[in-house]
Amino acid sequence: MADERPKPIKKKKKADENPEGEMSVREAGKKGGDTVRNRYGSGFYEEIGRKGGQATRERHGAGFYESIGQKGGKVVKEKYGADFYEQIGHKGGQKVKKLIADAKRSAAEKADELSEERSKPD
Repeated sequence: MADERPKPIKKKKKADENPEGEMSVREAGKKGGDTVRNRYGSGFYEEIGRKGGQATRERHGAGFYESIGQKGGKVVKEKYGADFYEQIGHKGGQKVKKLIADAKRSAAEKADELSEERSKPD
C-alpha cells in the first residue's frame, strides 16, 4: 500500500549561495554546529538538550509538555486528518511486531547454538 497521506506544502527557500561569496546564515549555522560536534562530540547535544528540558520543566511545570504536545497534535490533525494517526499507529505496531519476532528468533538461535556447544564431546 502506497503512502497516501498528503505531503505538507513546503515554502520555497532562497538559494544558499550568496552571489557576493559571503556565507549564508544557514551555512554559518551548519559550520558552527559541525565545529561544536567535532570539538565536544555528538553526545554534547544530548546533554545540553536534557539540561534544557529540565530547565523548561522547572520554569513551566511538567504540564507544559502535555500542553505543547496537544497543540502539536492538533496541528498535525488539521494538516493530515484524523485518519493519519490510525495509519502511523498501524505502521508503528507492525514495526514493534517485527522487532519482537526478530528478537525471539535471535534468542532461539542463540539457545540452539548453546545447546549444540554443550552437546559436543570435549
